[in-house]
Amino acid sequence: MIDPGFALLVFAVAAVLAAALLWPRRGLLARALGAARMTERVRIEDALKHLFNCEYLALSSTLESLAGGLGMRRGRAGRLVARLCELGLAEARGTAVSLTGAGRSYALRVVRTHRLWERYLADRTGVAEADWHAQAEVREHRMSAAETDALAARLGHPRFDPHGDPIPTARGEVPPRTGVALTQLRAGAGARIVHLEDEPREIYLGLLVEGLSPGMEIRVVDVSPRGVRFLLWGREHLLDPVAAASVTVEPAEDMVVPSSPPRTLAELALGETGVVDRIAPACQGPARRRLLDLGVVPGTPVRATLRGAGGDPTAYQIRGATIALRREQASRVEITPGAEEAAGPTSRVEIAPADDREIAPAPPRSLEAGSQ
Repeated sequence: MIDPGFALLVFAVAAVLAAALLWPRRGLLARALGAARMTERVRIEDALKHLFNCEYLALSSTLESLAGGLGMRRGRAGRLVARLCELGLAEARGTAVSLTGAGRSYALRVVRTHRLWERYLADRTGVAEADWHAQAEVREHRMSAAETDALAARLGHPRFDPHGDPIPTARGEVPPRTGVALTQLRAGAGARIVHLEDEPREIYLGLLVEGLSPGMEIRVVDVSPRGVRFLLWGREHLLDPVAAASVTVEPAEDMVVPSSPPRTLAELALGETGVVDRIAPACQGPARRRLLDLGVVPGTPVRATLRGAGGDPTAYQIRGATIALRREQASRVEITPGAEEAAGPTSRVEIAPADDREIAPAPPRSLEAGSQ
Protein backbone atom coordinates (compact mmCIF):
# COMPACT_ATOMS: atom_id res chain seq x y z
CA MET A 1 0.00 0.00 0.00
CA ILE A 2 1.35 3.41 -0.99
CA ASP A 3 1.96 5.82 1.85
CA PRO A 4 -0.47 8.76 1.37
CA GLY A 5 2.16 11.18 2.62
CA PHE A 6 4.70 9.92 0.10
CA ALA A 7 2.13 10.10 -2.70
CA LEU A 8 1.29 13.67 -1.73
CA LEU A 9 4.96 14.56 -1.75
CA VAL A 10 5.45 13.04 -5.21
CA PHE A 11 2.41 14.93 -6.49
CA ALA A 12 3.67 18.21 -5.04
CA VAL A 13 7.11 17.75 -6.60
CA ALA A 14 5.55 16.84 -9.96
CA ALA A 15 3.29 19.90 -9.79
CA VAL A 16 6.23 22.18 -9.04
CA LEU A 17 8.28 20.69 -11.90
CA ALA A 18 5.33 20.98 -14.29
CA ALA A 19 4.78 24.60 -13.30
CA ALA A 20 8.47 25.39 -13.69
CA LEU A 21 8.45 23.79 -17.12
CA LEU A 22 5.07 24.90 -18.50
CA TRP A 23 4.33 28.23 -16.77
CA PRO A 24 3.20 30.71 -19.47
CA ARG A 25 5.92 33.19 -20.54
CA ARG A 26 8.15 32.42 -17.52
CA GLY A 27 8.43 28.63 -17.63
CA LEU A 28 11.55 26.83 -18.81
CA LEU A 29 9.84 25.67 -22.01
CA ALA A 30 8.57 29.18 -22.80
CA ARG A 31 12.00 30.64 -22.16
CA ALA A 32 13.70 28.00 -24.30
CA LEU A 33 11.27 28.65 -27.16
CA GLY A 34 11.79 32.40 -26.75
CA ALA A 35 15.55 31.96 -26.86
CA ALA A 36 15.23 29.87 -30.01
CA ARG A 37 13.03 32.51 -31.64
CA MET A 38 15.49 35.23 -30.62
CA THR A 39 18.37 33.24 -32.07
CA GLU A 40 16.48 32.89 -35.35
CA ARG A 41 15.63 36.59 -35.27
CA VAL A 42 19.28 37.52 -34.74
CA ARG A 43 20.38 35.33 -37.67
CA ILE A 44 17.68 36.77 -39.92
CA GLU A 45 18.46 40.37 -39.01
CA ASP A 46 22.21 39.87 -39.37
CA ALA A 47 21.62 38.34 -42.80
CA LEU A 48 19.41 41.25 -43.84
CA LYS A 49 22.09 43.73 -42.71
CA HIS A 50 24.71 41.88 -44.74
CA LEU A 51 22.55 41.92 -47.86
CA PHE A 52 21.77 45.61 -47.39
CA ASN A 53 25.43 46.55 -46.91
CA CYS A 54 26.37 44.68 -50.08
CA GLU A 55 23.59 46.46 -51.96
CA TYR A 56 24.56 49.88 -50.53
CA LEU A 57 28.21 49.38 -51.46
CA ALA A 58 27.29 48.01 -54.92
CA LEU A 59 28.86 44.63 -54.12
CA SER A 60 27.61 41.19 -55.14
CA SER A 61 25.76 39.32 -52.40
CA THR A 62 25.94 35.56 -52.76
CA LEU A 63 25.49 32.49 -50.64
CA GLU A 64 29.28 32.43 -50.15
CA SER A 65 29.50 36.09 -49.11
CA LEU A 66 26.64 35.59 -46.66
CA ALA A 67 28.30 32.53 -45.13
CA GLY A 68 31.59 34.41 -44.81
CA GLY A 69 29.98 37.57 -43.48
CA LEU A 70 28.03 35.73 -40.79
CA GLY A 71 30.75 33.20 -40.00
CA MET A 72 28.69 30.09 -40.78
CA ARG A 73 28.95 27.07 -43.04
CA ARG A 74 27.58 27.23 -46.56
CA GLY A 75 24.88 24.67 -45.82
CA ARG A 76 23.59 26.64 -42.86
CA ALA A 77 23.70 29.84 -44.91
CA GLY A 78 21.64 28.07 -47.58
CA ARG A 79 18.97 27.17 -45.02
CA LEU A 80 18.97 30.77 -43.79
CA VAL A 81 18.46 32.08 -47.33
CA ALA A 82 15.58 29.62 -47.79
CA ARG A 83 14.00 30.98 -44.61
CA LEU A 84 14.41 34.58 -45.82
CA CYS A 85 12.76 33.69 -49.11
CA GLU A 86 9.93 31.91 -47.25
CA LEU A 87 9.33 35.10 -45.22
CA GLY A 88 9.33 37.23 -48.38
CA LEU A 89 12.44 39.14 -47.28
CA ALA A 90 14.87 37.97 -49.97
CA GLU A 91 15.05 36.44 -53.43
CA ALA A 92 17.59 33.88 -54.64
CA ARG A 93 18.64 33.44 -58.25
CA GLY A 94 21.27 30.75 -58.44
CA THR A 95 23.89 31.68 -55.86
CA ALA A 96 22.96 35.39 -55.98
CA VAL A 97 20.78 36.70 -53.14
CA SER A 98 18.96 40.05 -53.08
CA LEU A 99 16.53 41.85 -50.81
CA THR A 100 12.86 42.29 -51.55
CA GLY A 101 11.16 45.60 -50.76
CA ALA A 102 10.01 44.21 -47.41
CA GLY A 103 13.47 42.86 -46.68
CA ARG A 104 15.09 46.21 -47.46
CA SER A 105 12.68 48.05 -45.13
CA TYR A 106 13.40 45.56 -42.35
CA ALA A 107 17.16 45.82 -42.91
CA LEU A 108 17.05 49.62 -42.81
CA ARG A 109 15.28 49.52 -39.44
CA VAL A 110 18.00 47.28 -37.99
CA VAL A 111 20.76 49.45 -39.47
CA ARG A 112 19.04 52.56 -38.12
CA THR A 113 18.84 51.08 -34.62
CA HIS A 114 22.50 50.00 -34.70
CA ARG A 115 23.83 53.37 -35.80
CA LEU A 116 21.62 55.33 -33.42
CA TRP A 117 22.84 53.18 -30.55
CA GLU A 118 26.45 53.80 -31.54
CA ARG A 119 25.67 57.52 -31.58
CA TYR A 120 24.14 57.19 -28.12
CA LEU A 121 27.18 55.34 -26.77
CA ALA A 122 29.52 57.97 -28.24
CA ASP A 123 27.58 61.02 -27.03
CA ARG A 124 26.01 59.93 -23.77
CA THR A 125 28.31 57.34 -22.18
CA GLY A 126 31.93 56.69 -21.34
CA VAL A 127 32.05 53.34 -23.13
CA ALA A 128 35.37 52.88 -24.96
CA GLU A 129 35.24 53.75 -28.66
CA ALA A 130 36.40 50.28 -29.65
CA ASP A 131 33.38 48.75 -27.86
CA TRP A 132 30.62 50.83 -29.46
CA HIS A 133 30.04 48.43 -32.35
CA ALA A 134 29.86 45.27 -30.24
CA GLN A 135 27.34 46.79 -27.83
CA ALA A 136 25.22 48.12 -30.69
CA GLU A 137 25.29 44.65 -32.29
CA VAL A 138 23.49 43.29 -29.24
CA ARG A 139 21.06 46.16 -28.70
CA GLU A 140 19.90 46.35 -32.34
CA HIS A 141 18.04 43.04 -31.96
CA ARG A 142 16.23 44.03 -28.77
CA MET A 143 14.58 47.33 -29.65
CA SER A 144 11.20 47.88 -31.22
CA ALA A 145 10.61 50.49 -33.91
CA ALA A 146 8.94 52.75 -31.33
CA GLU A 147 11.91 52.50 -29.00
CA THR A 148 14.29 53.29 -31.86
CA ASP A 149 12.24 56.38 -32.73
CA ALA A 150 12.32 57.46 -29.08
CA LEU A 151 16.11 57.12 -29.04
CA ALA A 152 16.40 59.16 -32.25
CA ALA A 153 14.26 61.92 -30.74
CA ARG A 154 16.32 61.95 -27.55
CA LEU A 155 19.52 62.35 -29.59
CA GLY A 156 18.06 65.12 -31.74
CA HIS A 157 17.67 62.97 -34.89
CA PRO A 158 21.39 62.78 -35.77
CA ARG A 159 22.31 62.24 -39.43
CA PHE A 160 25.51 60.26 -38.94
CA ASP A 161 26.88 57.72 -36.50
CA PRO A 162 30.29 58.36 -34.86
CA HIS A 163 32.11 56.43 -37.60
CA GLY A 164 30.66 58.60 -40.37
CA ASP A 165 27.93 56.22 -41.57
CA PRO A 166 24.59 57.86 -42.46
CA ILE A 167 21.70 56.97 -40.16
CA PRO A 168 18.54 55.94 -42.08
CA THR A 169 15.47 58.00 -41.28
CA ALA A 170 12.30 56.52 -39.79
CA ARG A 171 10.90 56.43 -43.35
CA GLY A 172 13.85 54.37 -44.55
CA GLU A 173 15.62 57.16 -46.39
CA VAL A 174 19.39 56.95 -46.54
CA PRO A 175 21.69 59.15 -48.67
CA PRO A 176 23.81 57.48 -51.35
CA ARG A 177 27.34 56.53 -50.51
CA THR A 178 29.99 59.20 -51.05
CA GLY A 179 33.76 59.12 -50.98
CA VAL A 180 36.30 56.52 -52.04
CA ALA A 181 38.71 54.21 -50.27
CA LEU A 182 42.01 55.81 -49.28
CA THR A 183 43.76 53.21 -51.46
CA GLN A 184 42.23 54.79 -54.59
CA LEU A 185 43.99 58.14 -54.20
CA ARG A 186 47.19 59.05 -55.98
CA ALA A 187 50.29 60.58 -54.47
CA GLY A 188 49.87 64.30 -53.73
CA ALA A 189 46.08 64.18 -53.42
CA GLY A 190 44.40 65.94 -50.52
CA ALA A 191 41.32 64.46 -48.87
CA ARG A 192 39.00 64.63 -45.88
CA ILE A 193 38.25 61.48 -43.90
CA VAL A 194 34.50 60.82 -43.92
CA HIS A 195 34.25 57.27 -42.59
CA LEU A 196 36.20 54.64 -40.64
CA GLU A 197 35.10 51.03 -41.00
CA ASP A 198 34.66 49.51 -37.54
CA GLU A 199 34.92 45.87 -38.60
CA PRO A 200 36.99 43.85 -38.06
CA ARG A 201 37.78 45.14 -34.60
CA GLU A 202 41.54 44.58 -34.88
CA ILE A 203 41.86 46.83 -37.92
CA TYR A 204 39.63 49.49 -36.38
CA LEU A 205 41.81 49.52 -33.26
CA GLY A 206 44.80 50.16 -35.51
CA LEU A 207 43.07 53.18 -37.05
CA LEU A 208 42.36 54.53 -33.56
CA VAL A 209 46.00 54.08 -32.59
CA GLU A 210 46.93 56.25 -35.58
CA GLY A 211 44.66 58.94 -34.14
CA LEU A 212 42.28 58.97 -37.11
CA SER A 213 38.67 60.17 -36.96
CA PRO A 214 36.07 61.49 -39.42
CA GLY A 215 36.61 65.13 -40.39
CA MET A 216 40.42 65.04 -40.44
CA GLU A 217 42.25 66.40 -43.48
CA ILE A 218 45.19 64.49 -44.95
CA ARG A 219 47.51 64.53 -47.96
CA VAL A 220 48.76 61.33 -49.63
CA VAL A 221 52.53 61.00 -49.97
CA ASP A 222 52.81 57.62 -51.64
CA VAL A 223 50.71 54.61 -52.64
CA SER A 224 52.55 51.29 -52.98
CA PRO A 225 52.10 47.56 -52.30
CA ARG A 226 53.24 48.30 -48.74
CA GLY A 227 50.23 50.56 -48.23
CA VAL A 228 49.42 54.27 -48.19
CA ARG A 229 51.69 56.92 -46.66
CA PHE A 230 50.01 60.22 -45.87
CA LEU A 231 50.55 63.40 -43.89
CA LEU A 232 48.31 64.34 -40.99
CA TRP A 233 49.20 67.61 -39.25
CA GLY A 234 52.71 67.43 -40.68
CA ARG A 235 53.37 63.92 -39.39
CA GLU A 236 53.73 60.96 -41.74
CA HIS A 237 51.56 57.87 -41.22
CA LEU A 238 51.61 54.50 -42.98
CA LEU A 239 48.59 52.20 -43.27
CA ASP A 240 48.84 48.74 -44.82
CA PRO A 241 46.53 48.12 -47.81
CA VAL A 242 43.81 46.40 -45.74
CA ALA A 243 43.71 49.16 -43.12
CA ALA A 244 43.84 51.89 -45.78
CA ALA A 245 40.87 50.31 -47.56
CA SER A 246 38.91 50.72 -44.32
CA VAL A 247 39.27 54.52 -44.50
CA THR A 248 36.81 56.35 -46.75
CA VAL A 249 37.75 59.86 -47.90
CA GLU A 250 36.40 62.66 -50.06
CA PRO A 251 39.18 63.85 -52.41
CA ALA A 252 39.87 67.59 -52.57
CA GLU A 253 42.74 68.44 -54.86
CA ASP A 254 42.94 72.09 -53.82
CA MET A 255 42.67 71.37 -50.09
CA VAL A 256 45.19 73.18 -47.94
CA VAL A 257 46.15 70.49 -45.45
CA PRO A 258 47.36 71.93 -42.12
CA SER A 259 51.06 71.28 -41.57
CA SER A 260 50.68 71.22 -37.80
CA PRO A 261 47.97 70.31 -35.30
CA PRO A 262 45.46 73.05 -34.47
CA ARG A 263 46.21 75.13 -31.40
CA THR A 264 44.29 74.18 -28.31
CA LEU A 265 43.11 75.87 -25.17
CA ALA A 266 45.95 74.19 -23.28
CA GLU A 267 48.48 76.26 -25.26
CA LEU A 268 47.12 79.68 -24.31
CA ALA A 269 49.55 81.79 -22.27
CA LEU A 270 48.17 83.54 -19.19
CA GLY A 271 46.28 86.63 -20.30
CA GLU A 272 45.97 85.35 -23.88
CA THR A 273 42.56 84.93 -25.50
CA GLY A 274 41.35 82.57 -28.20
CA VAL A 275 38.05 81.73 -29.86
CA VAL A 276 36.76 78.16 -29.73
CA ASP A 277 36.73 76.51 -33.17
CA ARG A 278 35.47 73.13 -32.05
CA ILE A 279 35.88 70.32 -29.57
CA ALA A 280 38.11 67.66 -31.12
CA PRO A 281 36.06 64.88 -32.81
CA ALA A 282 37.88 62.26 -30.74
CA CYS A 283 36.46 63.81 -27.57
CA GLN A 284 33.14 62.05 -27.05
CA GLY A 285 30.76 60.98 -24.32
CA PRO A 286 30.81 62.54 -20.83
CA ALA A 287 34.06 64.42 -21.51
CA ARG A 288 32.42 66.25 -24.42
CA ARG A 289 29.24 66.94 -22.44
CA ARG A 290 31.21 68.46 -19.58
CA LEU A 291 32.87 70.95 -21.89
CA LEU A 292 29.59 71.85 -23.61
CA ASP A 293 27.86 72.27 -20.24
CA LEU A 294 30.59 74.73 -19.24
CA GLY A 295 29.87 76.85 -22.32
CA VAL A 296 32.79 75.69 -24.46
CA VAL A 297 31.06 76.01 -27.84
CA PRO A 298 32.30 77.26 -31.25
CA GLY A 299 32.67 81.04 -31.52
CA THR A 300 33.10 81.61 -27.79
CA PRO A 301 36.07 83.74 -26.62
CA VAL A 302 38.10 82.19 -23.80
CA ARG A 303 40.94 83.79 -21.83
CA ALA A 304 43.52 81.99 -19.66
CA THR A 305 43.66 83.80 -16.32
CA LEU A 306 45.34 81.63 -13.68
CA ARG A 307 47.40 78.46 -13.48
CA GLY A 308 47.71 76.02 -10.58
CA ALA A 309 50.89 75.73 -8.55
CA GLY A 310 52.02 72.68 -10.50
CA GLY A 311 50.91 74.13 -13.83
CA ASP A 312 47.65 72.23 -13.81
CA PRO A 313 44.70 72.94 -13.81
CA THR A 314 44.29 76.31 -15.52
CA ALA A 315 41.50 78.81 -14.89
CA TYR A 316 39.78 80.28 -17.96
CA GLN A 317 37.32 83.15 -18.23
CA ILE A 318 34.40 82.30 -20.49
CA ARG A 319 30.96 83.90 -20.82
CA GLY A 320 31.38 85.87 -17.61
CA ALA A 321 32.38 82.85 -15.56
CA THR A 322 35.67 81.25 -14.57
CA ILE A 323 36.13 77.57 -15.18
CA ALA A 324 39.04 75.31 -14.28
CA LEU A 325 40.21 72.70 -16.77
CA ARG A 326 42.93 70.12 -16.53
CA ARG A 327 45.48 70.23 -19.36
CA GLU A 328 44.09 66.98 -20.78
CA GLN A 329 40.63 68.55 -21.00
CA ALA A 330 41.87 71.86 -22.43
CA SER A 331 43.90 70.05 -25.10
CA ARG A 332 40.64 68.75 -26.58
CA VAL A 333 39.41 72.26 -27.38
CA GLU A 334 40.71 73.63 -30.71
CA ILE A 335 40.96 77.42 -30.93
CA THR A 336 41.97 80.37 -33.06
CA PRO A 337 44.35 82.45 -30.89
CA GLY A 338 44.67 86.22 -30.76
CA ALA A 339 40.97 87.04 -30.61
CA GLU A 340 39.42 89.90 -28.66
CA GLU A 341 39.09 89.72 -24.92
CA ALA A 342 36.41 87.52 -23.46
CA ALA A 343 33.48 89.72 -22.56
CA GLY A 344 31.90 90.09 -19.14
CA PRO A 345 33.20 90.17 -15.58
CA THR A 346 33.85 87.01 -13.65
CA SER A 347 30.69 86.06 -11.81
CA ARG A 348 31.30 82.50 -10.61
CA VAL A 349 33.81 79.70 -10.63
CA GLU A 350 32.99 76.27 -12.04
CA ILE A 351 35.24 73.26 -11.92
CA ALA A 352 35.13 70.65 -14.65
CA PRO A 353 34.93 67.20 -13.05
CA ALA A 354 38.24 65.39 -13.22
CA ASP A 355 36.70 61.94 -13.19
CA ASP A 356 36.68 60.28 -16.63
CA ARG A 357 35.64 56.87 -15.40
CA GLU A 358 33.72 54.70 -17.82
CA ILE A 359 30.00 55.24 -17.47
CA ALA A 360 27.70 52.39 -18.44
CA PRO A 361 24.89 53.14 -20.90
CA ALA A 362 21.81 54.48 -19.13
CA PRO A 363 19.01 54.78 -21.70
CA PRO A 364 15.50 55.93 -20.84
CA ARG A 365 13.35 53.30 -19.14
CA SER A 366 11.35 52.93 -22.33
CA LEU A 367 14.53 51.73 -24.03
CA GLU A 368 15.52 49.19 -21.41
CA ALA A 369 13.61 46.21 -22.73
CA GLY A 370 13.23 45.68 -26.44
CA SER A 371 10.46 43.59 -27.93
CA GLN A 372 11.21 40.01 -28.61
